[in-house]
Amino acid sequence: MDDALLRALTPAVIGILGRRGADFAAAEDAVQEALLEAVRVWPDDPPRDPKGWLVTVAWRKFLDAARADTSRRRREELLEEERAPGPAETADDTLKLYFLCAHPSLTPASAVALTLRAVGGLTTNRSRRPTSSPNRPWPSASAGPSEPCRVSG
Repeated sequence: MDDALLRALTPAVIGILGRRGADFAAAEDAVQEALLEAVRVWPDDPPRDPKGWLVTVAWRKFLDAARADTSRRRREELLEEERAPGPAETADDTLKLYFLCAHPSLTPASAVALTLRAVGGLTTNRSRRPTSSPNRPWPSASAGPSEPCRVSG
């Protein structure tokens, strides 16, 4: 690889990219990327027209960078357009849960088991220990009433 050739071609390639519409900084970045590619490729496969090769690769690098920048801007605009999430709901449904656990269609044992599980956070096995005798099974709170709860009124 001829370093002097690369140094001589660099300003011309930057000028060509500028004439094609690239601003100086973008053209310079694209030519630098093309030079890196030349250092990698040319020792094994030197081009017949080094200037044409550099112009082609630099232009492609410029287009890739411009497309990536456009895509990034679109993504940023979409993020800006998204509405911020509203405030979290502050309604406390605990009282409603208490009333459901004490619904008249539940047996007293089922109501206690459901209350301990839903409101107290205890598992069925844990809520069974302190209150039930080993001979009598504790009702399943998850089974619920034999009839669906109906709101009267």
